[in-house]
Amino acid sequence: MKSKGMISVEHSPGDPPIETGTDWAAVDALTDEEIEAAVRDDADAAPINFHEMPGFRPIPNVKKLRERLGMTQEAFSAAYRIPIGTLRDWEQGRKRPDAPARAYLTVIARNPEAVAGLLGEAA
Repeated sequence: MKSKGMISVEHSPGDPPIETGTDWAAVDALTDEEIEAAVRDDADAAPINFHEMPGFRPIPNVKKLRERLGMTQEAFSAAYRIPIGTLRDWEQGRKRPDAPARAYLTVIARNPEAVAGLLGEAA
């Protein structure tokens, strides 16, 4: 059935890319400065500052934090008393840290040694 004004395109995995007429060699040849100039000149391409959006809640990247500290999942979990399953869920995007967990991860990111030291002293 054909609807007026609507185009339907079927594309399956493995199909050759749909030709758009884009000169990808020219796109690849653009310098960072040229790209930035093009973005500045196009109001529709202006970057969105998510940190200024109402309701934005930054979610710490737990995997990057752990890797920056040079720790395995097991070591990070033990040092900061975060259940390993929870840590894996956060890292793999299955779950997001809630507000208290985000605050705790922010404190860990800012002073990991102090947090680990304080937790090591607790019984």
